[in-house]
Amino acid sequence: MKAFISVLVMAMVTYIPRILPISVFQREIKSRYIKSFLFYVPYAVLAALTFPAIIWSTGSELTAIVGTVMAILLAYLEQSLVVVAIAAILVVYGVGLLL
Repeated sequence: MKAFISVLVMAMVTYIPRILPISVFQREIKSRYIKSFLFYVPYAVLAALTFPAIIWSTGSELTAIVGTVMAILLAYLEQSLVVVAIAAILVVYGVGLLL
């Protein structure tokens, strides 16, 4: 019975945020500011969820920061995701060996 109630609660928790915007915003949003804000919300949420995990994932903040800087630099230079990930891992490993 507890499992069934848990499934119902989880279903409502995922359903409400999906149906709420549809019921509140019935017309198209015309404001450029709001459209711009809504465009960047997923990226901001992803960064807010990912960045703390990156900093504390290696056990050393220095290696994490160096790896993050390398990943950002390679991403800025438009390298593929695989190249960025492998290079960041190798840099963190190398810096970790030096420390």
